[in-house]
Parts: sequence; C-alpha cells; structure tokens
Amino acid sequence: MIDRVTPTERELEILKILWARGEATVREVYEEMSRSVPIVQNTVQAFLRTMEEKQLVDHRVEGRSFIYRPLVKREQTNRSLATNLLERVFDGAIDQMVQSVISAQQPTAEEIARLEELLRTAKQSAKRDTGKGGRS
Repeated sequence: MIDRVTPTERELEILKILWARGEATVREVYEEMSRSVPIVQNTVQAFLRTMEEKQLVDHRVEGRSFIYRPLVKREQTNRSLATNLLERVFDGAIDQMVQSVISAQQPTAEEIARLEELLRTAKQSAKRDTGKGGRS
C-alpha cells in the first residue's frame, strides 16, 4: 500500500466532491466549490495538479477536458485524518477525543444509538483479543 500524503483542507473539499460524483472535470469541481468558497477555476486546476502529484487523484483526457477521479477512498482518508488528530491532539486518548467531540456538538438520538453499537462491537473485539492472548 502506498503511504499517501494527508490532504489539506481545500484538497479535502475537492476530494469530497469527487467522492460524491465519482469523477468530475475541473469546471464541475470549480462550480460546486464556488457555491461555498470564493475561488477561481485556475486555482481549482492548480489544486488538482498538485493533488495528482501527491497521488490523491488521477485524470483521463476526454476531448479537451481533464476528468479527475479520486485515488484514495473516503473511509481510508477519514481513518488517516482521525488517527492523525487522535495522536497529535489527544496523545492517543480515544475517550478524551470522543468527550471533546460530544461537548462540541450534541449527538442526535440516532448518532447515540450508532455510538452504542460501535462500543458493543469494540467490547466484543477486545474480549476476543484478550482471549487469544490468554490461550497457550
């Protein structure tokens, strides 16, 4: 597996567009980004070229258009960013990270139910791992 560079904030915005669409031209990315960010098309094009150098995206040519697609998966990128945040800010303390997130934004009932399910799964996994280590 190639060790990929962590995307910048703007690169992540572009990746989100590409993940949602599957692929897009520079113009399509620009049009979507310009709805929420003051940006020009040439800047988007420069970002995409840099992202290609970083192996975050790839392109194919169709006529005169460059059509870009993401090379990294959303889940893989989310995991990498979360791990980076966990280590850099919280020194690996998952409980502190979750506490900070919850204090910043109250989860919905659905999110709490999902968190409870994630915790149940993590507990089961921890029990299995402990059981494996204790066997001869």
